[in-house]
Amino acid sequence: MTSSLTVRKSPMHRKSNLLTAVMIVFVIYSLLPLVYLVVNSTKSQGDLLSTFGLSFGSSFDFFSNIASVFTYNNGIFLQWFANTLLYVVVGAGGATLLATIAGYGIAKFNFSGKRAIFAIVIGSIAIPGTALAVPTFLLFSSVGLTNTPWAVIIPSLVSPFGLYLIWTYTVEAVPQEILEAARIDGAGEFRIFFSIASRLLAPGIVTVLLFAIVATWNNYFLPLIMLSDPAWYPLTVGLSQWNSQSTGTAADPIQNLIVTGSLITIVPIVIAFLVLQRYWQSGLAAGSVK
Repeated sequence: MTSSLTVRKSPMHRKSNLLTAVMIVFVIYSLLPLVYLVVNSTKSQGDLLSTFGLSFGSSFDFFSNIASVFTYNNGIFLQWFANTLLYVVVGAGGATLLATIAGYGIAKFNFSGKRAIFAIVIGSIAIPGTALAVPTFLLFSSVGLTNTPWAVIIPSLVSPFGLYLIWTYTVEAVPQEILEAARIDGAGEFRIFFSIASRLLAPGIVTVLLFAIVATWNNYFLPLIMLSDPAWYPLTVGLSQWNSQSTGTAADPIQNLIVTGSLITIVPIVIAFLVLQRYWQSGLAAGSVK
């Protein structure tokens, strides 16, 4: 009897061990670039080029590298950081607000052309952003908005995936009975949305916000073709420019600053996830009708 039970359990144990091994590989693969950045941000330029990538150098230059990043080229990195925050706050925040309002309205109101809007949203999700970058550049160039922050902010306000996510989430998260009860009590639609529906949609809103923050923070190709003035560069384009400066015949050896700047760049994203994850909960509307 014991042997038969052992035989029955062993396939499950093998499968569990295999899945565990696969997950360990994925965790290592995900953390390895971060470990590389942390280790190499402590090295001087000489140690960075002469030592193994995952080993520390002869000196600990982490804080001096950070100081050099913020003072190099008249502190342009700080300007790029501020630009990125501007694009994220206005672009990602606006995209989340618009996606929430539009998704809620489409989910809870019936009107003609609803199926056509659904098809357009699904089609927009299927089109990659890089395919629209050049037409967007030509459009903005014709109205004189290139090389301005609006050339990055306005396209960031459109989030078809965020709209679709809020749309589908609203159907399940906001019971129609709550809305009808609020209307009977005399509440207007705007009050219902901001006082009741927005609270029930908090997990979906946070999800869309995180996606929008990451997409805007990591946006590279659009600002690359839209902006020619380094004063308006985001961090992605600015660090790429530094990387171009560090190669070639007239190279400026600043690889240590590039690595340290890259580490600084990902810190706000990590903080955003840590701060917003407590709002990332499901089932807020459970039992709300009762």
